Amino acid sequence: MTDTLPTFEDVRAAAARLAGRVLHTPMLRHPLLDEITGATVLVKPEPLQRTGSFKLRGATNAALLMSRQERHGGIVTHSSGNHGQACAAAAHMLGMRATIAMPSDAAAIKVAATRRWGAEIVPFERHGVDRDALASVLAAERGATIIPPYDHPHVVAGQGTAALELLEDAAALGLVPDAFAVCTGGGGLTAGSVLSLEALAPKAAVWAVEPEGWDDTRRSLDAGHIVANGAPGSGLCDSLLSKQPGALTFAINHRHLAGGVVVTEAEVFRAMRFAFDHLKVVAEPGGAVALAAVLAGKVAARGGVIGVLISGGNVDPAVFARALAA
Repeated sequence: MTDTLPTFEDVRAAAARLAGRVLHTPMLRHPLLDEITGATVLVKPEPLQRTGSFKLRGATNAALLMSRQERHGGIVTHSSGNHGQACAAAAHMLGMRATIAMPSDAAAIKVAATRRWGAEIVPFERHGVDRDALASVLAAERGATIIPPYDHPHVVAGQGTAALELLEDAAALGLVPDAFAVCTGGGGLTAGSVLSLEALAPKAAVWAVEPEGWDDTRRSLDAGHIVANGAPGSGLCDSLLSKQPGALTFAINHRHLAGGVVVTEAEVFRAMRFAFDHLKVVAEPGGAVALAAVLAGKVAARGGVIGVLISGGNVDPAVFARALAA
């Protein structure tokens, strides 16, 4: 692992490290999806991952690279849910303690799942609290190591294994994506995907997909520097509500992404319903934004191949019911 930005070799190393510890999720296809888009669409369903999202990849990779002394102190992180659950699961797997700072309004299903792995939950107010500062205080009190949600080279390398698996599965069928859609919050999954695509599908146009009102990556790409979100928008896509891109993730993404795409709540609900009806996958709102962009024609490759990551499926029943009723 380099001292600065991770590389594709780090993604490869992470894949070897994670073998047998995380699931190699399948590659899904559906003729109706191809018909709607006029393309061959390859879907990576990370809701089928242990803990229900891609986050287990980065958290476990980072945990495995901790020293013996660091493992004795355990893990601290802050998370709206999926990364926290992933860190709790990784800590449980390796016999460590985990302390997770979570917003007081975090989805109940995510809080409960995190607690089931034996983690200590520390609630905080979503808006107005410096999450990094809170994590630093908790880590100092416990002698623990912080595993950030996205802005860390080991985390990015681990997240890149999802796209790596999809690209290798596609190559086995003689397929290479022309376009690729990634759900984007802080940018860790996107940056890891970029590293894999740059190596194995260098001509693919990679798009960061964000929910309306939380398009900090799109605006940062347009500005050429990191731009923070303003007044909070809808909280539907709770897993993607990052204030701004990470410094490390943006350093990778701004050089390689084709651009950013924004989707509406209606488009997100449509994608959740499509995933359930046709792919038999339960997607949470934030996990469905990339599929939403593809279904809406905002990420397209007519006559070509499109890769799309459904990043997570930890959704509260009431929210999922809204999607099914939409």
